[in-house]
Amino acid sequence: MMLLSLILAVIFIVVSVTILISYTPLREFIPGYPDAQTRREIVQNALKLDSLERTVKLWDFQLNNIQRIVTGQQPLELGDIAAKTDTAAVGELTGKKSKEDSLLRLEVIKQEQFNVGSETGRVNQIEGLHFFPPVKGIISDGFNLATNHPYVDIAAPTNSVVSAVLDGTVIMATWTDETGFTIQIQHTNDLISIYKHNSKLLKRTGDKVKAGTAIALVGSTGSLSTGSHLHFELWHKGAAVDPAKYINF
Repeated sequence: MMLLSLILAVIFIVVSVTILISYTPLREFIPGYPDAQTRREIVQNALKLDSLERTVKLWDFQLNNIQRIVTGQQPLELGDIAAKTDTAAVGELTGKKSKEDSLLRLEVIKQEQFNVGSETGRVNQIEGLHFFPPVKGIISDGFNLATNHPYVDIAAPTNSVVSAVLDGTVIMATWTDETGFTIQIQHTNDLISIYKHNSKLLKRTGDKVKAGTAIALVGSTGSLSTGSHLHFELWHKGAAVDPAKYINF
């Protein structure tokens, strides 16, 4: 009888201590068990890591699109990443090309070297579009490839509305020390427009915009700016084109 009572007492003590430690703040005194502050920090760090992973993936997407545009390839839409699940698509997104793909590219490049009508086709594709003026102002410095000025500077009052020239998707909206608040928009027909030195951005990366949509405000941000104006670039298949030929500023 005494032995049974002793066993029951021991079981009761063990259960009581277990419940006491498990469901009260005493558990924080167990070596290796995180306190409330540590647990909060763990959750916050997990959220920050998830946000950082999304940001890195977005940077990779932007870099891949810029590389594709520079090499004359068709830029990707944001929705294309989820849709491309086959091996060839994965290789395309990661920059890994198969041997057959590389040979095909070489053949296309070789043929285009002797294609005298390729430039004419490029111009015709642009001339068939209706561009919305990015801002109303005066061109203070025009497009000139010879002087390494592949863009136009448009003088305009501070905080004038900057508009998208065509329908498209914002592929970059950021700040740089040299160009200040900068925004880039990917359009169809292998076109990309770039707007720099803004005082404020009104759109974020991934936003869909229509021609004429307000995307930023004119400013003079960045170390390369010397006054209130819009630095505007227009690229087609990796080549800079003179916006003044197609847009009435």
